[in-house]
Amino acid sequence: MRYDLISPTAYRSAVRARHILGVFFADSEVMVKQPSLGLLFSFPVSAFGCPETGFRELDPTLSLSVYRRIRSAIPEFWPSDGPLGLHGERVLISLMVSGRGGPLAMKKNRSSRRARKSPKTILRLPDLDHAKAAVLNSLTCPDAQRGYRHAIDEFVDWYCSEPRLAFNKTVVLRYRVQLESRKLAPGTINLRLGAVRRLAYEAADCGLLSLDLAAGIRRVRGVKKLGVRLGNWLTAEQSQTLWQAPDAERLKGKRDRALLSVLLACGLRRHEVVELTFDHLQQREEHWAIVDLIGKSGHIRTIPLPAWVRRALDDWFAAAGISSGRLFRRVNRAGRIWGEGLTEKVVWHVVKEFAEKVGITKLAPHDLRRTCARLCHAAGGELEQIQFLLGHVSVQTTERYLGCKQRIRGAVNDHIGIEPTS
Repeated sequence: MRYDLISPTAYRSAVRARHILGVFFADSEVMVKQPSLGLLFSFPVSAFGCPETGFRELDPTLSLSVYRRIRSAIPEFWPSDGPLGLHGERVLISLMVSGRGGPLAMKKNRSSRRARKSPKTILRLPDLDHAKAAVLNSLTCPDAQRGYRHAIDEFVDWYCSEPRLAFNKTVVLRYRVQLESRKLAPGTINLRLGAVRRLAYEAADCGLLSLDLAAGIRRVRGVKKLGVRLGNWLTAEQSQTLWQAPDAERLKGKRDRALLSVLLACGLRRHEVVELTFDHLQQREEHWAIVDLIGKSGHIRTIPLPAWVRRALDDWFAAAGISSGRLFRRVNRAGRIWGEGLTEKVVWHVVKEFAEKVGITKLAPHDLRRTCARLCHAAGGELEQIQFLLGHVSVQTTERYLGCKQRIRGAVNDHIGIEPTS
């Protein structure tokens, strides 16, 4: 251990500053410690007749006695500006001197610090997986997690297809051009770009990417939406034909009838309908309802359940012999239920199967949610009540589901006076 002599001036300054240090016995030396500087002073115990008591902190009384022995043994190294009192003595005892005639101070450890790793510009697959996990963990909604997972996987596949691509604004702009070349909808492109921006943000937050590069990626603009895409709705006649299409004599048919009825009459999302349990079915104001359903982004809502939908559910419950747990279960080819529930993919296949059976093309489960909104509006339902039913935060979203801005049936250009009379 290396020490340097300190000057009397520095020594007196330390005393006046009242640097209270820790005083310890260690083997054959008395040592003084300070949290910020470590070991400062050391002197042999044998020079003052102090007992070796192992490594322990001294009590104030022992510190004072040790100080007096040091002061009497080496008086020329104490300050000459008079006594400092009991408190000053306890301060001075914290500044130890060596038995060889002078106070010693240990040099600071000036070992070279490790060079900090600069953030990366090229992210490898493990880095991308780490950032992807951070993105998904920051999301609470299953729908958002599914969409972001798919978008990030697509970007990672494209990013890793070309070797040694830097993850920066230029690369993300190239990715946007590639998405536009696939003739994707503006909403789809903006969703993919939003996932890439979130990926860059989380990578920078984890120290995997430079903050400047992440800021540049977040400045990449999305694609401007021009016009409004027309959604897909069913008429009342088509909706009735669809939910009555399954065979009511078979167990699977009863389940599919009940499933399609809930989708059309209650406007549920796929992940909401597969999460329904018997605890959700309760009566409110003498009316059956789906109570406290947790939907998208954790929003909780209550959905009225029509009487005819309740009867379809009761037929399915009686045939399946279930009274607790999830409402909808798998049905095998032998006509028996198994498992504890359904997956969202099963809901998608059920809608596709019976839509093709009744001659309806390009029908998705979410189109049944739009149909529910539009049929409620056509039946005289208030816009606010439809918003509550669907669980929308913004009424503008509900208006898009209704298609209020453009009317196709009974359009304004159907009868303008130039149509043929015959």
